[in-house]
Amino acid sequence: MTGKDKIIFVTKEDHETPSSAELVADDPDDPYEEQGLILPNGDINWNCPCLGGMASGPCGEQFKSAFSCFHYSTEEIKGSDCVDQFRAMQECMQKYPDLYPQEDENEEKEKSSKDLEATPVEDSVAKEEKGSS
Repeated sequence: MTGKDKIIFVTKEDHETPSSAELVADDPDDPYEEQGLILPNGDINWNCPCLGGMASGPCGEQFKSAFSCFHYSTEEIKGSDCVDQFRAMQECMQKYPDLYPQEDENEEKEKSSKDLEATPVEDSVAKEEKGSS
């Protein structure tokens, strides 16, 4: 049985020969050409590299649902009608921590508690200095 891949070896001479590949000019009418996040017709370009593959991962459908909801939201606070979609996306992402790393909550707590500890000490030192002058 043969596999789908074919192994070929390239010699030093092969690498020294200039490439004969021809670059084709970009076709502005190519529907698959990168158009940015929002296509000219206002639709979302799910193939945009700016989405970092979020639309195609295991939580792609949840991401698309939440992002679409936000994009097309007409609420005064844009996206305020999309809480359920974003919650579903978040719940999905939590099932795949290796693919969707989140800031470690313990690190955040440590940072905030260090900030809190530092503040009162500085305040009390400042008060003592004012009082002793």
